[in-house]
Amino acid sequence: MLRSFIPTSRSVLLRYSPVQNYVLRSSVCRGLINAGQIQSYSQKASATATSASDSKGGNNGGKGKLLLILGLLALGSSVVSLSYQKNPPVAFEEGPVSDDKKKTPAFSKDDVLVVFVLGGPGAGKGTQCAKLVKDFGFVHLSAGDLLRAEQAREGSQYGELIKKCIKDGEIVPQEVTVALLKNAITSNYNSSNKKFLVDGFPRKMDQAITFEEEIVPSTMTLFFDCPEKIMLERLLQRGKTSGRIDDNIESIQKRFKTFVETSVPVVEYFEKQNKVVKVSCNQPVDEVYQHVTEAIKDKISK
Repeated sequence: MLRSFIPTSRSVLLRYSPVQNYVLRSSVCRGLINAGQIQSYSQKASATATSASDSKGGNNGGKGKLLLILGLLALGSSVVSLSYQKNPPVAFEEGPVSDDKKKTPAFSKDDVLVVFVLGGPGAGKGTQCAKLVKDFGFVHLSAGDLLRAEQAREGSQYGELIKKCIKDGEIVPQEVTVALLKNAITSNYNSSNKKFLVDGFPRKMDQAITFEEEIVPSTMTLFFDCPEKIMLERLLQRGKTSGRIDDNIESIQKRFKTFVETSVPVVEYFEKQNKVVKVSCNQPVDEVYQHVTEAIKDKISK
């Protein structure tokens, strides 16, 4: 419509200011008014101005121009009014997101049991998880092991990224870690395994929220509370034989800092939901495990 309108109505458009021309062009394009209406409005405005000028004479030419301007303003108001009537303002709804817009987890909490296992580097998470697997039939999923396996996998698009994050003591982007965990849980679930210890995860709030939204809400969180001095001694000792690139003093210190800044808030988040069991690791391994088994039995039996 715009192409056919402009050539035949150029004389009309030239009478208006750039802003008025823009309003008219936009209105024609959107089908709010047509060229005939523009001509009609223009003729009425011009007639009003001419009549005023003729009746008052040359000395009153200024008034005629004023009336012409007022006529054009009236035209603009009519265009805006037509636009408003045809396209009323969009109404925005406030309040929480409706249930049908929320993400649905892949698994039900009643069908899949997940225990998050958190603690600083060297707190003994792996040792305690190995015992729980043997005694309770859990599947142990170490986020760190999954990431290292993905890093070593030939053709992995995330290999270099994971390697750099581990070396620098940084947290791998949650999209990568959550995807690896989802694949592992799905694979085990299809083999009739429905109880999981997720070790070293979630390490950030976005990981916690994404996991529970997309995979399954957790049942509880085991938090191994261990003094930094003891963790440092364990990691340096382990580094002599582990061959891990992050078992060095520089990486360890970065990991401690990252844990305090990002993982502790996660523990506090689940603690508010009454889903955290804290276990002191400043004791012999067997004594720590006794407290762990008591907590597991208590939570699972509910």
